[in-house]
This record gives sequence, structure tokens and C-alpha cells, in this order.
Amino acid sequence: MEKYQYQLILKIVSLLLTVKIAFGDWCSSQDLEGLIGFKNGIQLDTSGRLAKWVGQRCCDWEGIVCDNATTSGTRRVTQIHLPGFISTDKDLFRTQMIGHFSLSITLLTSLEILDLGGLVGLSGTIPQTLGMHLQKLQKLYLYGNNLTGSIPESFGELQNLQELAIHENRLSGSIPFSLGALRKLKSLLLYSNKISGTLPLSLGNLTNLVELDLHENSINGHIPNSIGQMQNLEKLDLSSNLLNGRIPSSLSNLTSISVLYLDTNNLEGTIPFPSRNGGENMHSLGFLRLNDNNLSGNLPFNFGQLVSLQRVSLSNNKLEGALPSSLGNLHHLTEIYLSGNFFSGQIPKSLGQISHLIMFNISKNLIQGPLPKEMSNLQNLQTIDLSFNPLNLTSIPEWLPSLLSLSGIYLAGCGIQGQIPEVLNTIKSPIQELDLSMNFLSGSIPSWIGSFSQLYLLNLSRNSLDSFIPRSIAKLRNLAILDLNSNRLTGSITEAFEIEQDSTGGSLTYLDLSHNNFSTGVEEIGVGGQFNIQFLNLSHNNLKGMLSSSLGRLKSIHSLDLSFNKLASNLPEFLANLTTLEILRLQKNHFSGNIPNAFLKLRKLKELDLSDNVLEGEIPEGEPLINFPGSSYSGNKGLCGKPLGPCKL
Repeated sequence: MEKYQYQLILKIVSLLLTVKIAFGDWCSSQDLEGLIGFKNGIQLDTSGRLAKWVGQRCCDWEGIVCDNATTSGTRRVTQIHLPGFISTDKDLFRTQMIGHFSLSITLLTSLEILDLGGLVGLSGTIPQTLGMHLQKLQKLYLYGNNLTGSIPESFGELQNLQELAIHENRLSGSIPFSLGALRKLKSLLLYSNKISGTLPLSLGNLTNLVELDLHENSINGHIPNSIGQMQNLEKLDLSSNLLNGRIPSSLSNLTSISVLYLDTNNLEGTIPFPSRNGGENMHSLGFLRLNDNNLSGNLPFNFGQLVSLQRVSLSNNKLEGALPSSLGNLHHLTEIYLSGNFFSGQIPKSLGQISHLIMFNISKNLIQGPLPKEMSNLQNLQTIDLSFNPLNLTSIPEWLPSLLSLSGIYLAGCGIQGQIPEVLNTIKSPIQELDLSMNFLSGSIPSWIGSFSQLYLLNLSRNSLDSFIPRSIAKLRNLAILDLNSNRLTGSITEAFEIEQDSTGGSLTYLDLSHNNFSTGVEEIGVGGQFNIQFLNLSHNNLKGMLSSSLGRLKSIHSLDLSFNKLASNLPEFLANLTTLEILRLQKNHFSGNIPNAFLKLRKLKELDLSDNVLEGEIPEGEPLINFPGSSYSGNKGLCGKPLGPCKL
């Protein structure tokens, strides 16, 4: 009897296994219909995942996760994972789906996770009834697609939702008030869309929210006080919108906040934090951006109580008054941007206590000298920008060479007088950027400038420098930007084109020698191997002679200005080889002959000035030449044809 029962049990187990194998991976007919409907809405799937969706055993399909089988032998789809980025053991690669987001997705009523993020080409609208049908949903990722329309009001019924990521689409309309009902929501990412309207007060109900990112939309109105109720909020990004009014003082109550970005709006009033009772309420705030608003008033005297700050940007506001000495308490601070305000007084000595500081930018303010010698303690400082302040430095501070990490020096418009200070030659750190423009410098450019082997940017423009470009400048093989405009430099421009280069055609991309007294070297343009120049301005000099065909080798050039010189020759046809040109200014020279028909190849040209030369003949008919006004060709007595008057027969 026992043997018979044992054999019977084995048969039953075998039968159950057969049923599971045959039916266990089948999903419900409703889910199958929903998945097939989604697949039918996609015209192209570069990953090939949907092509494998065949048969009825959808729980075996790639990207599909089901629950355990029910008594009927079917299983419900609980997760769809079809992200645009696919990770393997060896690589991470991007795929794409092109097609419409099908309404049939709402048939999958047991879904907990829906990940269709980063597919790029998924278009259409989010079904307005999605929230009514997918009420088990916990994570919804539709970011990085081409979805349009509004955010469904029905999202408010997704009571189990923890993460909503629909950023980087083209969604419009306002943020539904109903989103305030999502009490379990931890992450709300709506950035980089076309959302408008105001911020709903109901957002303050999302007390479990950790991240709220709405940047790069068109949201207007005030920031609601209710946002201060989000006690778990760690990141708040409302930047690049149209918000106005004051920053609510309730933000001081965000005890967990570490990232606060409110920049690039129309906010006004004073900075309301830290509160007067101290900064302990925002003790975790590490990254603060309030730049590009209309904020006014002083920087709070206790600003230094935000002791976790690492990066601060307050640039381009209307802030005023002296910098508080409490800034010296920000021992974790690495970057501070204060440019474009009305800060006055002197830089506090306490700044020298911020030992981790790598970037200090207080340009375009009303800061006065002298600079505190305590700044010599900033041994990690890499970039200092004091430009356009009434510092009246007379010379560069003697302690500057002691900053052993320094790579960027910006002292434009600081009242520096006399010759380029010799103290710069004693700097041991690898200087990459040096801007001494708009000062009162005179004398020659020193030959030791060629010893700055890492120099990327050199701007000595708008001074009273004379003499020649030193030959040593040719050693600056990393130089990309050279601006010497508006000085009294003479001689040849050759040295600027003989900078050492590698096989890529040289590093120089921007060269401005305009408004000087250079007279020779124009034939060397393009000879020295600097082929990557994108901006070249030699205007307002005394350059004579003919252009060399080597100029036609500047295949990357976007802007070429040779105006107000004494260049004389037929208008060179090789200029038509510069097909990337957007700006060409040759006015006030002695160019003669016809305008070459080949100039019609300059299809990207947006600005052209050939006026006041000795050109003649008919202007070649066709775009882009006929698109420019008559002033582009005026002062050439022999020219005719559109846009000038007709040619005489």
C-alpha cells in the first residue's frame, strides 16, 4: 500500500512539473496583449530585443520579469526592463527604439517597474489613464525620449510610486497638483522638458522626497513656502526656469539638503539662509548655486556657518557690501564664484584659512586693495580671478609665486602699471592661463614668456605694449588662445604663426593681433603649420603685400578679419576653399579684380564685407552673395549686380 502511494505521489509531482514546464512561463492573456501592443508600436529596435518576443511564454522574453504562477498556471508581468543603455560584463552601449508609446501598456496592471528610459526615439504621449490602471507601479522611467503632451493627472493615483523619472523629453503643460498625493515618492525628475505654469503647493506634502529636479523648463511664479516641509530632501534643483519673487526663508528648514540649485531664474530679494539662529539647520549643504538672478543685499554675516559648503556660485546678481569674515570658516570650500556683483571693501584676511580652495573668482565687483598677504596660505589654489575691480594694484602681489598649485591668473582691469612684472618669471607652478588685459602695461613682451610651456591662454590685449612679438613665443606649443589686440606692437606677425605644433596641425585656435602697427608677415599665414585656427583677426594694422595661397590651408576657420590694412592683389580665389567661414571681413584694403565665382561655395557665410576696395565686374549671382546688403559691396566703383545696381551693357 505504501509503495503504491509513493508511486502515486511521484506521478503527481511529475505531472505538476510537466504543467509548469508547459504553462508556467505563460503570462496572462491581458499582459500578453499589452506587450504585443507595445511591440507593434515600435518600428525600429536597434537592440533586437523585441524581435525575440515570439510565442506566448512572455515571462521568458528578454526584459520581462513575472511573479510566481497562479493556480491557473499563468503569471503576471511585474517588471519591464528595456533601457536604452545596455550593460554587459565587458561594455556599455546605447540602443534606440523608434515608435509610439502604446496605450496598451496600461493592460499590464501588475507592473511594479517600467523602465523605458533613454530609448531616444520613443514618441507620442504618456497615456492619461496610466495612473488609474498601473496602481502597483513603484518605479517609472521614461526619461531620455521624445515624448510630448502633458503629465497625466492620474499619476496622483500611483500611491506606491517611489521613483518618477520622465526628464529629457518634450513634455509640456503644468505639474499636476495631484503629484502631492504620492507620499511614498523619493525621486521626482522632470528636468529638461517644456513644462510651464507654477509650482503646486502640494509638492510640500512629499515629505519622503529625497531628490526634486525640475531644471531647464519654463516654470514661473514663486517658490512655494511648502517646499520647506520636505525634511528628507537632499537635492533641490529649480535652475534655468522663469521663477520670480523671493527665496522662501522656509528653505532653511531643509535639514537634509546637500545640493541646492536655484540659479538662472528671476529671483530677487536677499539670501535668507542660514537663519539668524545659525546654520545648523542646513549643516549638510555642500553645493549652492544662486547665480544669474536679481538677488540683492549683503551676503549674510553668518554665511560661514554653512560649514559643509564645497562649491558656491553667487555670480551675476546685485549683491553688495563687504564679504563677511565668517567665510574663513568654510574649511571644505573648494570653489567660490562671486563675479558680477557690487561687493565692495577689501577681501577679508580670513580667506587665507580656506586651505582647500582651488577656485576664487570675484571679478567684476568693487573690491579694493590691498590684497591680504594671508592669501599666500592658499596652497591648493589653482585659479584666481580678480579682474575688473578697482584694486589699483600697481604691480602683481609679491606673494603670488608662492602659490605652488596656481595655473590660472586673471588680473584684467586691475590697474597694473609699468612693464609686465618680472615676478611672474619666478612662478614655479605650471601656468596655463594668463590674462593681464586692460591694464596700463607698457614696454615689450618679455622673452621669458616662452618658458611657460603649459600656457593655453595668453591675453595681453588693451595695454600700451610696444616692440615686437618675441621669438620665444614659438615655444608655447600648447597655446590655443593668443590675444594681443589694441597695443602698439610693430614689426612682423610671423612669430605668431611659427608656434611649434604637432602632427594635428597645432593647438592655436584663436588669434587676435588687431589694432596694432604690424606691417609684415601676412604671407606667412598658414605656412607655419597652425592649421586649426578658427578665429583670426589682423584688422586695423599696416599690413602690406599679397595673401599667400597657404591661407587656404586653414580648413577650420570660422572668422577671418583682414580689414583696415593695405593689402593689395586680386581677390584670391583660394579663399573659397575656406568652406567653414561664417565671417569674412576684407573692407578698407586695396583688393582689385573680380569677385571669384568660387565664392559661391562659401555656403556657411553669415557676414561679408568687401567694401572700400577696388573691385570691379559683376557680383556672382547666387547664394550666399546675394543675401548680403549693398553695404557689403559699397565703395567699389566698378562693382555691379545684385544687391547693387544692374551692370551696364
